[in-house]
Amino acid sequence: MRKALIKLFITLLVTQSTLSYAQFSPTEDPFAIEEDDLNIGGDIFNDFNEDVEEASVVEDERFYRYGRFFTFNLSIGVTSFQGNRGLVTQDDHPSYGVSVGYFSDFQSYYGLGFEFSKHHMFFDYQTNGCSDVTCPNGFGLIDVSQLRFFFSYRYYVDTSNLGTAITYSNPYFIGRLEYWYTSNKYLDRTSKGTETGGGLGLGLGFGLEFPIKLRESYLGVELLWHRINLYDKFTQEYRPCDTNSSCGSGVEDLTGDPYSIMISYVMNW
Repeated sequence: MRKALIKLFITLLVTQSTLSYAQFSPTEDPFAIEEDDLNIGGDIFNDFNEDVEEASVVEDERFYRYGRFFTFNLSIGVTSFQGNRGLVTQDDHPSYGVSVGYFSDFQSYYGLGFEFSKHHMFFDYQTNGCSDVTCPNGFGLIDVSQLRFFFSYRYYVDTSNLGTAITYSNPYFIGRLEYWYTSNKYLDRTSKGTETGGGLGLGLGFGLEFPIKLRESYLGVELLWHRINLYDKFTQEYRPCDTNSSCGSGVEDLTGDPYSIMISYVMNW
């Protein structure tokens, strides 16, 4: 009986060893299971690209269904100056603006337009550019016109995870490439006539757009700071003179950056 049990144990041990060898045969690739797992969906890079393309298609479909495409803006507001130019310039409000643009997606907007503002300067005393006997009372009234053309880019902030009030205000940041055309008309010095010139610069700021009728019309508010190289920025005509005692204080030059606040009625298609 004891010998029979020993033989049975040996037989079972040999059988188990044979099965184990068959299962993990050295002729088989030990990484076959892992490779099969990797090959289930094909090339993992192709799968990733397909996921990205699918997400892009979904985003495009959402934009075509819910987004805005073309815009037309009518604007009114104020334009003013800082620095020395601000000291001698009085603003004749309001400023006007017209622009058109289009959205390439929910967050990117490109626009073209122009704005116009009026100002004036008044010198009832002699300065460096008007200090002889033919100019006893200074330049007098100078009518100033500022016409600027611009190309703009807006980035609309993603407000999907923010509060309802912020979402409906449509906040954005804006950058503009601008060309300012300045006209100075000397009304009290007809012999001097009108001087004109242009200058390039940038405008930076931010804005909000509140829906009047969703996707169709909006009320916009935009604040911009402008850095412009105006043609008469470094003029010496209005600086103090020391040729006689009748000269006034004046300003050394006309440096000073403009800023503007515009309210717009926005129509969309």
